Amino acid sequence: MTDKILILDFGSQTTALIGRRIREMGVYAEIAGGDVKLEGGITEGVRGIVLSGSPESVYGAGLKPDPYIYRCGLPLLGICYGLQRMTADNGGLVGALPNREYGGVQVTVHGGERIPPYAEPFLEAFGEAGVITAWMSHGDTLTRLAPGFIQCGTSAAGFPAALVHQSNKWFGVQFHPEVTHTERGVELLAAFVFNICGCSKGWTMESYLAAAKDEIRLRAGDRDVLLLISGGVDSAVTGALLLNALGPERVHLLYMDTGLMRKNETALVKANLEKLGARHLHIVHCEDEFFAALAGLTAPEDKRKVIGDLFVKVQERELARLGLDDSYLLAQGTLYTDLIESGKGVGNNAHLIKSHHNVGSPLIEAKRREGRLLEPLDKLYKDEVRALGRLLGLDETITGRHPFPGPGLAVRIPGEVTREKCEILREVDAVFIDELHKRRTADGRRTLYEDIWQAFAVLLPIRSVGVAGDARKYGWVAALRAVTSADGMTADVYPFPPGDLIEIATLITNTVPGIGRVTYDISSKPPATIEWE
Repeated sequence: MTDKILILDFGSQTTALIGRRIREMGVYAEIAGGDVKLEGGITEGVRGIVLSGSPESVYGAGLKPDPYIYRCGLPLLGICYGLQRMTADNGGLVGALPNREYGGVQVTVHGGERIPPYAEPFLEAFGEAGVITAWMSHGDTLTRLAPGFIQCGTSAAGFPAALVHQSNKWFGVQFHPEVTHTERGVELLAAFVFNICGCSKGWTMESYLAAAKDEIRLRAGDRDVLLLISGGVDSAVTGALLLNALGPERVHLLYMDTGLMRKNETALVKANLEKLGARHLHIVHCEDEFFAALAGLTAPEDKRKVIGDLFVKVQERELARLGLDDSYLLAQGTLYTDLIESGKGVGNNAHLIKSHHNVGSPLIEAKRREGRLLEPLDKLYKDEVRALGRLLGLDETITGRHPFPGPGLAVRIPGEVTREKCEILREVDAVFIDELHKRRTADGRRTLYEDIWQAFAVLLPIRSVGVAGDARKYGWVAALRAVTSADGMTADVYPFPPGDLIEIATLITNTVPGIGRVTYDISSKPPATIEWE
């Protein structure tokens, strides 16, 4: 049996990122709800357990793990809330900080004679200097250590930042080693997985593909599957996976031209899906319906939910026309990031960041409750989806494409969405992306498009005064956005060479009617999200 690490999800936005880091090491990681019952088989094959972070407090509404976790004899690693949970559950105290510890915080590690030998690899992972910059995000701290715990790391403000247990292989950190902002975070996780838990490598994307195909066949049985496809990376990979698992006769691909798509998107989608061997490709032109439904709406959540509901309504209408059996399954290219940002972490204890149209819609939720929703990518991150797509033989023009939101341009137009605004934004976006494909990095090895994780334009709901020839003119303001990221959970602003950015902005104002000014968004995630809405 393949070794695995069990991760208990208490609602953190980065729970699945812990799993992703461990899977990258070649070890299978499984995520379960924070309060799941551990006795009765779930720990079979498990070599260690990670307790994730949480937006809650241990003295408030935070979940409690099954007490069996402390009796099972497996190594434990508590991360942020997970450490506080271990402390509170074993006789220690947790209280509010006078000032929240957030962002990059220096952590100093210190050993000593009391540190047990099995903990040495964990401390060594901090590096020879014993000082790292770690990413923190908490408002509570340990005010009294639980019996048996030893403090072996301290934050710059003097609060406990790393602990080990004297007699049990229990460890805890008051920061997030899974995020890229933490120095030597991967080394810390690797020390736990390999040195403490003794795991062997045995998990690959190939093994994930085999398991995913088996799961799809099991869930589908003899039923047909309908996939709502947008042409983006997620839905394209989902389509390729379904076609690979079930064959083209049982897979129906429904693409809706909502009027909210990128320039020439429909033609590109059709060509790509036909390359996948799709036989049942249904293209629906429903621009008028979507613009009518969005008329007068300005709140982001309202727009997302209306779009999600209308997606399903049009789909149901088209199904009646196509004559599919009522037992069909609805498939979506939902990623784990979509679920957790919509408050749908494995343990259902995550906070809502924003509703995704394929998660927050009441009609989608109804199908989820009925067990008629198939989401084969819901445990993967974007870069893992790209790797899966390449394994399935998808062209790099698809797998390497920047993410595009399901609601399309509607969430890149703050305020009311109109046909005119979409036409303007489509042109701005096309110029921007085309220039990124043409321009190369300083070393000439990559295009700017390849060097950037996600780039797009936003049409702001304001007009700015300008001069066209000798005339005074008001034009819309476009904001350009470009970020680097590994997984979409955190993102940094792309450091454009000033010359490129100025030339692209000039080209946009000179060639796109209606645009009078261009700005560049320099906000990282967090505190901002990647999309504006």
